Amino acid sequence: MENFFAIDVETANTDYSSICQIGIVEFNNGQIVNTWKTLINPEDEFDVINTSIHKIDKETVIGKPTFPNVYNKIRELLENKIAIHHMPFDKVAISKVIQKYKLEPIDIKWLDSAKIVRRTWTEFAKKGYGLKNIASHLQIEFEHHDALEDAMTAGKVVIEALNKSNLSIEDWIINIKKPLSISKKGTSNTENIEYIPNPDGALYGEVIVFTGSLFISKNEAKLIAADLGCDPKGSVTKATTMLVVGSQDDYKLAGHAKSSNHRKAEDLILKGQDIRILTENDFKLLIE
Repeated sequence: MENFFAIDVETANTDYSSICQIGIVEFNNGQIVNTWKTLINPEDEFDVINTSIHKIDKETVIGKPTFPNVYNKIRELLENKIAIHHMPFDKVAISKVIQKYKLEPIDIKWLDSAKIVRRTWTEFAKKGYGLKNIASHLQIEFEHHDALEDAMTAGKVVIEALNKSNLSIEDWIINIKKPLSISKKGTSNTENIEYIPNPDGALYGEVIVFTGSLFISKNEAKLIAADLGCDPKGSVTKATTMLVVGSQDDYKLAGHAKSSNHRKAEDLILKGQDIRILTENDFKLLIE
């Protein structure tokens, strides 16, 4: 087995550039040979929802380095290396924080372990390929939402997939580009537009809701989300896994700081549901 790295980040709020913790793990021949974890001062506000998930707050990062202070370390570890990330969000976060501080992009060979999972275990091709669920299936114990633990687990999942598939890391870089053999089925219809989740999309199985005004129309956003594999819905429910927050109309908010969908999502998160809340800028990066 070749050498590869795994990375995970935690963020202070819905803006994915607000990284407050990074974990990186190096694997060689199926074994962990090096680990690195650091708290980051995001120079941004901490949202109570994010803190409830990873237990990191403003006081936790007092005196900790900002991202530019650790940029060279990350570049030293990952430049021209294969970096495993589970789902696109960690990749988006690294891209955004580099843009935020106007740093030079790092040439990384990104490889999404969720795509590997979907192609290795057929029972997780459509859904259930989240890190917590696949780790439980493989009997990998870890402390979820700790950046180092999550990175380590993503790497271990990939090791299991390599063993099961008899494919190398380099093989998988090619293999994840191949389509999945899942039939497309329409799941919703709004204003005579069918939002049919693309089974080959990076986010297939995700249930997405948009709130507020976006850089494009809601219908366009839903079509793009469906092409990414998402199932677009009109309101937040217990089935929701992603919420994209656009600019808000104070009149429609009726005195609230956030929309009803945003408040409902946060309430469900506090009750233990796994929902990712993204800004519209982060959604743009997912599209790219």
